This record gives sequence, structure tokens and C-alpha cells, in this order.
Amino acid sequence: MTPAAAPALDAAAELTRLTAAAEIHDYRRASNPLATGAVPPIPGGRFPAQLHQTGPSGAVPLDLSAELRCPGPATTPGLCSNFIRIRPGESVATAVNATSQLFFVMRGRGQTRVAAHGHGTSSGIPWEAGDLFTLPAGSTAQHTATDDAAIYWVHDEPLLRYLGAEATQQRFEPTLHRAAAIREVLAEIVADPASAGANRLSVLLGNSAFPDTQTVSHVLWAMFGVLPPRTVQAPHRHQSVAVDLVVDAPAGCYTMVGPRLADDGTIADAERFDWEPHSVFVTPPGLWHSHHNESDTPAHVLPIQDAGLQTFLRTLDIRFSRIGPDGKLVVSGSAG
Repeated sequence: MTPAAAPALDAAAELTRLTAAAEIHDYRRASNPLATGAVPPIPGGRFPAQLHQTGPSGAVPLDLSAELRCPGPATTPGLCSNFIRIRPGESVATAVNATSQLFFVMRGRGQTRVAAHGHGTSSGIPWEAGDLFTLPAGSTAQHTATDDAAIYWVHDEPLLRYLGAEATQQRFEPTLHRAAAIREVLAEIVADPASAGANRLSVLLGNSAFPDTQTVSHVLWAMFGVLPPRTVQAPHRHQSVAVDLVVDAPAGCYTMVGPRLADDGTIADAERFDWEPHSVFVTPPGLWHSHHNESDTPAHVLPIQDAGLQTFLRTLDIRFSRIGPDGKLVVSGSAG
């Protein structure tokens, strides 16, 4: 081999390396990988309250990564939900690569001390049952309970893992929504005569840093809703995945989930998810779902979604169903 031939051989090897991963697919088969099974569907996972009722202090990921065929832990392609149990006087530390973290206190009381990029540790976020607080990118936290406590923790690390990105820019400050304030606004909505025909009786928790999407972070959406006694909330659907925490519910509360609507407005081929207080179930994207309360007591639910991101992308596409005055099924983008 002469020295002059070496560069040509190197160029050929480099071209082989550059083209090794290149593929060209038939559009007819590759344009919908969910239909072909290349991308698995999102399962309607269920996670019982007993996961946080006993055992040592620590976090329990609600992990569906095996079914999703993605690195874990992950509850949805973009979110990871967890139960955190903290015994009295003990602490649990949390630190993830996420743009947004959300914590909802299911029981107990305590305090969370937060440290973030280039900042010292905060004086602490006090919390008790029903409070919800959010932390921005780069936050590490130490959660300490004075009573036996359980916290529902959701973050978007699976999204960052998929993107191969690190969350370094804080888009909002640590923010606390107090339980009393949430319930007060919800009670006003319920008492409003204009709410009588509404599809949902809920509040969306927001942050002043995101006036356009009106969501709790630029990625996360948090809705706190009431399901009144002896009511059915008519089916609706959206393109984001909902990870629903049952805050409280008597026997006789459940959600029906299915792929299509029947002519009478019910969900055809539906699966029933019974509500258990402080349990979690996953509502897959694009499926119709209705909430039912057959008891004489109101129930409350907290769906968390990546709908902050979906709203920004204009892809949420939330749709509500109702039976019109002529008895025919109507589907629209309005909840009123």
C-alpha cells in the first residue's frame, strides 16, 4: 500500500461508518408505528395505596417501563410517578434530572428543604395533607415528616432521558398551593349556577410564570376535581397521558375507559377502573373516559399530565361529549 492510497481508504471507511445507521422505510408501514406494534401502546396501569401504607421510608416508582419498552423508571413515556412514604421523624431525599417536579401530600405533615443550581438550601416548604408544591430544574430536596406521611411525586425525567438532555434552566420558582386555597376556589365553582351544565367541576393549578398555558409548570398540568354524589361526568378524551391520583372516594366511584363512543354517549368496549383512596391509575392518550359516582358522598381526583407541554405544542386536542337536545351524540372542544 502506497502512502497516497491511505487517505482514500480512510475516506471510504468513514463513509461506511456514516451510513451504517441509515435506514429508509416504506411510508405505508412506518408512518404509524403504534398501529404496527413498533411502538407499544400505553397501558392503563394501576397502583394500589398499599404501596405507601407500610414499609420503610423511601420512594416507590410506579414503573411501567417494561411495558413501554423504554428505560425506567417511567409511568408514561414522558413522566414518572412515585409514592413517597416518610415515617415520623425521618427524611427522604429526592434528586432527578427533570424540568419540573410536583409533590402532592396525601397524608401527614412536614417540611421540605430545597437546594438548586448555585443556590443554598431554602428555609423550607411547610406542608400538610392536601397541599401541592412544585420544584424547578436542578432541585434536590430533603423531605422530613413530623407525622406519618405519604406524598405523590411526579416528574418529567423520562422525557429528558428520551431527549438525551439535562435540565439546567429553572423556568419557575418553588411554588406552594395550599389545600385550603384549592378547596375554596373549587367550592366557588361548584356553587356557581353557571356550573350546572359543566362537563367538569375542577380547578387547574397554575403558575404566574406560564400565563399562556395556565399550567402548573411548562410541562406539567395538574387538575383538582370533584365528582359530586350520584353523578356521571360524560366521556372526554385528550392526547396527553393522564396519571390519576384518587384523593378520596367512597365505594361506588370508578372510571370507564375505552376506544370509542356508542350512539347513546356511553363508552363502547370499556374497561372499569375502580377508585381507591390514594391509589393511582393511568388513562392512555386518545381513549374516551367517563367518571362515575354512585354513592351519596363527593369524591376528588387529581390527574397529572404532560399537558403543559402538549398545550404549548397545540397538540392536546381535548374533546368532550354530550347528548344534544335532539338526542344525538355531540362531540366538541368545549367543557361548558
